[in-house]
Amino acid sequence: MKHLKDEEIMTMISHGKLEYTRILFDRYHIKIYNFLLKMVQDKDHSEDLTQDVFYKLIKYRTSYKEGKFSSWIYTIARNVFMDHYKSQKNKNQRLDDIDYKIQKIPEENITSKEIKEQLETALNKLNYTDKMLIVMHRYQNIKYQEIAEITDSTRGAVKTKIHRAIAKLKNHYFQNM
Repeated sequence: MKHLKDEEIMTMISHGKLEYTRILFDRYHIKIYNFLLKMVQDKDHSEDLTQDVFYKLIKYRTSYKEGKFSSWIYTIARNVFMDHYKSQKNKNQRLDDIDYKIQKIPEENITSKEIKEQLETALNKLNYTDKMLIVMHRYQNIKYQEIAEITDSTRGAVKTKIHRAIAKLKNHYFQNM
């Protein structure tokens, strides 16, 4: 089963063969977790949201229309994040105000730690759309066309939005220095 393409496996799942979900989980759970971790900056929330993505994969399996599977699952992940963001916003918390957990870096690497913290601070100053685009493109290495499919946009529009988001990120980054 490991030789099957993601789209073939998802088609089988959409036809009720739920036992194949494990293969897609094994292939994607770390990518989805890392995407959500960059967005919410909390390991526990990322784990919960990742589980929610795979729950929705099963729940909405019949809505899969044999397109590119990775675009479909990242669309689910994006929607799960946006639902989470809206629920946090409704609790009068902004993404910037959440108490982030910073992973530990060895003390001998203090310069890298400072750079990473400044970059994370700058990233967190962006609105959630700009942050999501940068995380997808730069951290998850998702191509412009696939991001366009995920965000229901065009490749050109996505490329422009990412370019502008990176310019904003650079501006925030250099303000912190």
